[in-house]
Amino acid sequence: MSLFQIDVGRDWRGGQRQALLLAREIRKRGYPLRFVVQAESPLHEKAAAENLPVLPVRVKGEADFGASFRIARAMRREGCALAHFHDAHAVAVGGRAARRARVPIRIISRRVDFALKKNPFSRRKYGRDVDLIVAISEGVRDVLLQGGISSEKIAVVPSGIDFAPFEEVTDRGFLRREFGFAPDDYLVGIVAHLEGHKGHTYLIDAARLLKSRAPKMRFIIVGKGSLELSLEEQARGLGVDDIVYFLGFREDVPRILASLDLFVLSSYLEGLGSSILDAMASRLPVVATMVGGIPEVVRDGETGILVLPRDPKSLADGIERLYRDRTLARRLGERGFEVVHREFSAEAMAGRVIDLYEKIAARKGVNLYA
Repeated sequence: MSLFQIDVGRDWRGGQRQALLLAREIRKRGYPLRFVVQAESPLHEKAAAENLPVLPVRVKGEADFGASFRIARAMRREGCALAHFHDAHAVAVGGRAARRARVPIRIISRRVDFALKKNPFSRRKYGRDVDLIVAISEGVRDVLLQGGISSEKIAVVPSGIDFAPFEEVTDRGFLRREFGFAPDDYLVGIVAHLEGHKGHTYLIDAARLLKSRAPKMRFIIVGKGSLELSLEEQARGLGVDDIVYFLGFREDVPRILASLDLFVLSSYLEGLGSSILDAMASRLPVVATMVGGIPEVVRDGETGILVLPRDPKSLADGIERLYRDRTLARRLGERGFEVVHREFSAEAMAGRVIDLYEKIAARKGVNLYA
């Protein structure tokens, strides 16, 4: 028997990292594991490097019936007892495979607070033959309930974090050397995919407001995505291209975070914001929008500052507040560090998910160790 974890995302984003952390912990706890990943993706490379039992499958889209057939064949061959789908394509492609292979337990992770589509295909995908949907925050749970999902089918398990990469960083001057920043430059950073719901456009507008109010402030944007060119054009058009730096996709995020003075997340839709957990693990003060699951991590005045979404002035005011009050910024950073270590470890996340596996298995009479 095998527990199939399925994530066929092509990029390396927060969801892929959570799937990898869970797969790692499942193997540590002695469960039989098969990790289905997008062939030649960053997740494939990282999982293979850890010697996880991967099954690389090239998935072209949600209508890729050939990929479903290949996954179903593997499920039957290995006696799949449980299938956990971690991204939207996995839900569609892997869900068809699980039905074909008659997998007894099927679980979906939901990491975004986008409203569920109301078409029959979406209702079938998230309701048909699904034992449980794991929401990463209460905010995501609320959206699922609004989409017509029964509360009995939803469990909230927050994302987790592997603290080791952040604990290994000792150099906090890396970015200053790479870009020649002055010692008193104040570095504000965001790590997020360059897509509309992440709200980078409002952060760039906030940079324009802050340029004269805080001339030593610099904005570091880490990530890639479809809006990269338009955001760079916006920065030039607003005259802030001299203080806004686009770093693209980076593998050395812990080292970059260690170089920052403040972390910001400007999303107007956000399931939880795993990059906030990374920032807190780096002892950074955080300014973030009060949307989705963010307030469950950024507790206003305790672990960070919450601001209005899609509001450059509110965002600029929050950033400037911590720029002016370094004592408050340090206190928020230390408190955030304590909270993330206590409540958001990868081990805690995996333990809660595995407990859910066991409860469903017991109810359905399925042996996950067989």
